[in-house]
Amino acid sequence: MSDSNSRSPERFTIDVAQNVLDDLVARLKATRFFDDLDNEDEYYGVSTSYIKPLMEYWADGFDWRAAEKRLNAFEQFTVEIDGTPVHFVRKAGKGPNPIPLLVLHGWPWPGEFSYPLIDPLTDPAAHGGHPADAFDVIMPTLPGFAWSTPVTRGDLNYWKIADILHTLMTEVLGHARYGSLGSDYGALVNSALGHKYGESIIALHYGHDLPPGMFQHDRYWDLTGGQPIPEDASPELRAGIMKFHSTYASHVAVHMLDASTLSHGLNDSPVGMLAWLLQRWKKWSDKNNDFDAVFSRDFILTQATVFWVTQSIGSSIRMYRNIIRHPWAPSHDRQPTVEPPAGFTFLLGDVYPPGVRTVEERIAAFESGPTRGLFNVVNVNAHHTGGHFGHFENPAAYVNDLRETFRKVR
Repeated sequence: MSDSNSRSPERFTIDVAQNVLDDLVARLKATRFFDDLDNEDEYYGVSTSYIKPLMEYWADGFDWRAAEKRLNAFEQFTVEIDGTPVHFVRKAGKGPNPIPLLVLHGWPWPGEFSYPLIDPLTDPAAHGGHPADAFDVIMPTLPGFAWSTPVTRGDLNYWKIADILHTLMTEVLGHARYGSLGSDYGALVNSALGHKYGESIIALHYGHDLPPGMFQHDRYWDLTGGQPIPEDASPELRAGIMKFHSTYASHVAVHMLDASTLSHGLNDSPVGMLAWLLQRWKKWSDKNNDFDAVFSRDFILTQATVFWVTQSIGSSIRMYRNIIRHPWAPSHDRQPTVEPPAGFTFLLGDVYPPGVRTVEERIAAFESGPTRGLFNVVNVNAHHTGGHFGHFENPAAYVNDLRETFRKVR
């Protein structure tokens, strides 16, 4: 292997020390709750009335060891690449010619959010598909998140992670060519891989059309780029744009402008960390569904506990500002910017793009939008069910769409 820091992956089993769990419970029981006046409707964000019973259950009722056992049912490995720990789940495909496939998560949803994809992708015949559609799934935890810690470098961002994961796939695991599925922050990694390492990429599939170079402008903290709502916007479009702002604006602005300032509090306070995560999980999930009906409290607390015991909330947040401090630079000037064949799965429960109501409108918004020309598009689908966390909220849509994309290039 050309990378002297790379070595063979080692089997990994989650086994959190009991004193770490005991400390968490002690902190939970000592929580000083905010007197959250007039916020029963969560107008101001996650309410005390919602989070307090969840915290009480986390302290006295939630069974981490049962969650740990569930997570350990998947075959896991760790390897160090360029001085960075990389954790990944791996499952071989059952079929005549399985394609190696990276599955990349977003923020803040490593690991279990994407696990519903594993079995249908690796064993399609057992899940309504054909054995010829099988994939060898490699599902890394992005460096700086969860079990891909502790990191010893503060410069990680999506394009540096792409370099690490390309090494994982080609030099560590020995795949000359592979595919990749990425959503949210993982979509940025997807795009960096497709741009720089296009000759190694069979095809890409996306949950969000995020191109390389995103956020690299003067108003990098502002998703609107400073554009006001058009004066002639209909009341419905205006409401949709305002909902988009209220859903995502604070996330990007705070992570971009005050990553460490926020992280000090979140790394020390379970209720603070959970509130920040929970606001994203609740606001970004399917706007047309009941959050609690889709995301059980045990599932939510499992993910929160993973962030807590790995102390990865700060290093995961740092990824945003590092886009600015360590900007992406093109490796070539060929067009499209991301050359491998690309498919897309869009879900109407997301608040982006504002004003979209039908599958046809969602596809048309992409086809006429600013990112379309940056990709070598071969497959576009939209679905009614699911929000920003599509790997978990509507895995069937992703599985079927991804099979379609790769059938076009197999």
